Amino acid sequence: MSALDHAIESFLAAGRVERALARNTLEAYHRDLTGLAAFLRGEGISSATEVEHRHLAAWMVALADRGLSPRSIARHRVAMRQLFRFLHRESLLPGDPSELIEGPRIGRRLPQTLGEPDVEALLAAPDPTTALGLRDAAMLELLYATGLRVSELVGLRREHWHDGWLLVRGKGGKERLVPYGDRAHALVGRYLASRDDATPWLFVTGRMKPMTRQNFWDRLKRYALAAGVRREVSPHKLRHAFATHLLEHGADLRAVQLMLGHADISTTEIYTHVAKERLRAIHEKAHPRG
Repeated sequence: MSALDHAIESFLAAGRVERALARNTLEAYHRDLTGLAAFLRGEGISSATEVEHRHLAAWMVALADRGLSPRSIARHRVAMRQLFRFLHRESLLPGDPSELIEGPRIGRRLPQTLGEPDVEALLAAPDPTTALGLRDAAMLELLYATGLRVSELVGLRREHWHDGWLLVRGKGGKERLVPYGDRAHALVGRYLASRDDATPWLFVTGRMKPMTRQNFWDRLKRYALAAGVRREVSPHKLRHAFATHLLEHGADLRAVQLMLGHADISTTEIYTHVAKERLRAIHEKAHPRG
């Protein structure tokens, strides 16, 4: 075993004992650093003290040449940076040759969303002639009408419900006003009129307890199956659909940001990319020269 292999083993042992790193993390580090050691041996290097910045930069280029994705290359870089930081911190190296190694640019993943036909089928799945069906129909309609997080939806109280708008308490206790449409108003109004309890929660279980996230999630999956929606459905997918469909129909980005409760508009801008991708797909499918 070379001196470089010993250095890697020392790093992994410290991660296991001193930092209590997860098994999966240690296995990923071991796999990526074993690849690094093999590359460096090919460069005639057997000890960490021989490693220079140019060797690590060449390794990053070699990873890209192998066709690895930017995310995979970034993961390899993290393992490499952690190794050489450890060796420098333990005074096993006079400096850190990985310090100025830059990682690849990683584009943000576009959130998956539901098309309008799928949303319509999902909203029509509950039976509003039953007590639970009426509640579920009201919750689904309100979720799609407002883009609330599921925690915000189940946390609503009667006092938050107003004619045409909601008072929502979001992340960090920040409050915002969110409008909703006529369909949501009608269904939630019918649901509230059907109840004769004095509980403060806007949506309750059959035992008059506040709805839970898991309860709503389970019922949503059941309705998606009944509606024939083949894509994976979650409360967050409906939040994505709310934002994407608004932008597709000409809504102002700043207005969507306020309704979603995003502190930074760059978080909301991801939905403009989703909308553009969907429109491009429609064009390619429908245009005779697409």
